[in-house]
Amino acid sequence: MRFDLVTLNLVLAIAETRSITRGAEREHLALAAASKRLSDLETRLGVQLFERRARGVEPTAAGHALLRHIRSLHASLHAMEDEVAEYAHGIRGHLRVVANASAIAECLPPDLAAFSRAHPDIRITLEDQTSAELQRSVAEGRADVGIFVPPRLESRLQTWHYREGTLVLITPQGHALADRALVRFADLLDFDFVGQHTGAALQQILLAHATEQGRPLRTRMQVRGFDAIAQLVEAGLGVALMPSAVAERLARLFRLTLVALDEPWAQREYLVGVREQEVLPAVVRRFVEFLCPSTPPAIPTNESLT
Repeated sequence: MRFDLVTLNLVLAIAETRSITRGAEREHLALAAASKRLSDLETRLGVQLFERRARGVEPTAAGHALLRHIRSLHASLHAMEDEVAEYAHGIRGHLRVVANASAIAECLPPDLAAFSRAHPDIRITLEDQTSAELQRSVAEGRADVGIFVPPRLESRLQTWHYREGTLVLITPQGHALADRALVRFADLLDFDFVGQHTGAALQQILLAHATEQGRPLRTRMQVRGFDAIAQLVEAGLGVALMPSAVAERLARLFRLTLVALDEPWAQREYLVGVREQEVLPAVVRRFVEFLCPSTPPAIPTNESLT
């Protein structure tokens, strides 16, 4: 089934103006022509897209589903236009990277900077997403490369080992656990936690291990950003777990004590993932090879960069 942009734009205009008449006017179509386009589309799809209400037309459930795809298509078209236009300014590639907060805070920025210096003609955009969100983004083609921590939730990805990290406990100075050399996770469950936002990989890990212990995780506060977590811990509002490299930096800014976590899962792996495809774009391949030089991607590439 083929769709034309004029009809899809009309559907979007009708939904946003809540009127077939105003939607037709916005798209510079005669009302009769717009009504026929809408009727023909509904016939082809076998569903009703709009219902007439007292305040105008409203999308049906099928209409809302189509609108999501139309908006996604518009975003893709705008991205395509922007990326192609960049070639007029000497840019020879655009790399869309998504990474979880830990990877961005712990290890990714220096590698992005080094890659950009080595390939100044490749534009990189970076977005912070949870490990689960970014796997979907890469698998569905909304991003080119993802950096995340297991578990791997998407079967449509190919992954490689990138880096390793270690989780440590941070406490306020003078806390009951501050003089310990090592702590077990079970020792922490008597205390309030300052955690990351719901859906963050680290927060999910802590909830899972607390459940294994048969204990609740006393998450008193949840925030975005490790610096915010550190400030709340310094204020005595709880303890927290975070990547050791991040904790060491923040301990120089805030009055914190770092304690090693005596758990096998305190050692974490970062993975680089791309969508499985027969031909890997040259820009993506170069980036993966840069991040994972010991395990380069064994996929054909449409190598077009020199």
